[in-house]
Amino acid sequence: MAGALPLGDPAPADGLLPVSAAAGSGDRPFGMYLHVPFCRVRCGYCDFNTYTSDELRGAKRTDYAGQAADEVRLSAHVLRESGVAPRPVSTVFFGGGTPTLLPAVDLAMMLAAVRDEHGFAPGAEVTTEANPDSVDRDYLATLKEAGFTRVSFGMQSAVPHVLATLERTHDPERVPLVVAWAREVGLQVSVDLIYGTPGETLADWERSIDQALATRPDHISAYSLIVEPGTKLARQIRSGQVAEPDEDLQADMYDLADKRFQDAGYGWYEVSNWSTGHDTRSRHNLSYWTGADWWGIGPGAHSHVGGVRWWNVKHPAAYAGRMAEGASPAAGRETLDSDVQEMERIMLGVRIADGLDIRSLAPEGRVAVAGLIADGFVDAAAALRGHLVLTRPGRLMADAVVRRLTDY
Repeated sequence: MAGALPLGDPAPADGLLPVSAAAGSGDRPFGMYLHVPFCRVRCGYCDFNTYTSDELRGAKRTDYAGQAADEVRLSAHVLRESGVAPRPVSTVFFGGGTPTLLPAVDLAMMLAAVRDEHGFAPGAEVTTEANPDSVDRDYLATLKEAGFTRVSFGMQSAVPHVLATLERTHDPERVPLVVAWAREVGLQVSVDLIYGTPGETLADWERSIDQALATRPDHISAYSLIVEPGTKLARQIRSGQVAEPDEDLQADMYDLADKRFQDAGYGWYEVSNWSTGHDTRSRHNLSYWTGADWWGIGPGAHSHVGGVRWWNVKHPAAYAGRMAEGASPAAGRETLDSDVQEMERIMLGVRIADGLDIRSLAPEGRVAVAGLIADGFVDAAAALRGHLVLTRPGRLMADAVVRRLTDY
C-alpha cells in the first residue's frame, strides 16, 4: 500500500480553487491523468496507490469508470467556477495500477468524458499503460477506435528470474506479440524497463535491452529500481532475504542502456526516456517536466493548476463515497510559493535534453555552471549556446547538479 498523503491545507468540499490558480494558469498546456488503481497482484517493489481485489472493501471495480467520468465532469465545473480560462486537453494518460484490467469500453467511456467536457487540442496524445498479459488485438483495436494514440507496455525485463524477483506475472515472450498487435491497429508503442533488480547481472540487463530493441518500439523508458520504504521488497532487503541494489552496477546498466539505445537510433530526451524522434516523445510526461497544468482523476491522484497542487482521497471506497455525494474527492492542497516553483523548475528542467536556459538561473547558479562543466556533468558546447544540458555522467548525478545550482 502506498504511503500517507502529503500534509497540506484542507480542500473545500466543492473543490473550488483559489484566485491565484486562475491568475497563474495562463496559456500553459493542460493535460489529464486518469488513475486506475487496480492490479491483479501487488508487485513487491511497488508503492503506487493500487489495490488488488481483496483490498477493495467498499468499492467495486465495475463502478469505477462511471465514478472517474463524474470527476471529469466535476473538473470542468470547478475550473469554470474558479475562473480558470478553458483550455482543450493536449495530453491524456491512463496510469495505475493496470488500466487495462478494466474493459476497453470502460477506458473509452472515461476518455469520451474528457473529450465531451474539455475538448481535445489538435493532435492530442492519448496514452494508456498496459501489462503485456492484459490485452489482445481486439482490445487494442477498441482503444484505437476510441481515440487512443499510444500504449505503454510494462515489459520491465526479459529475464524470468528478474521478473520473479519483481513479482511480475507476465510471460516475457508475449511482449513482441502485443507490440505487433498495437502497431497493426495504428498505435504508437512504448516499452518500460526496470534495471538494478537484486540478482540481476549486467548480462541479464543486456538481454532485456536486446529483446526490447528487437520489438522496435517508438519509445523506451528505463528506470532504476528504487527501494521504497514500506514495500515488500524493502522488508525483504531489511531481513536479508535479497540483496540491496548495487548503485555502481545500476550506473553501469544506465551507461550500457544509453549507448545501446543511441546506437539503435533512440535519442534521450529525459534522463530515463528515449525515443525514435521528436514526434514519438511522451508529450504527457514532458508536460510534468516543463511545468504544465494537469488534473489527476481517481483515488490518490495529484493535480496542478496555476501554482496550486492538490491530491485526492486514497482509497477507492472513500473516492466512491465522495463521488456519490457529488463532493470533490480532493483531500488536501497547497499553494506553491515562488521559491518552491523555482526549485521545481530547475529540478525538473535539468532532466530534459532541451536543457535549462542558463540566463534564467540566479547569479549564483550561473557561477556554478563552470564547475559543473569542469566536472564533466554539463555539456560545454550546449552551455556556450546558453543551455544547460547534462552529459551522460551528469544524468547519473542529476540530483547533485540541482543542489549545486540552487545551494546558495
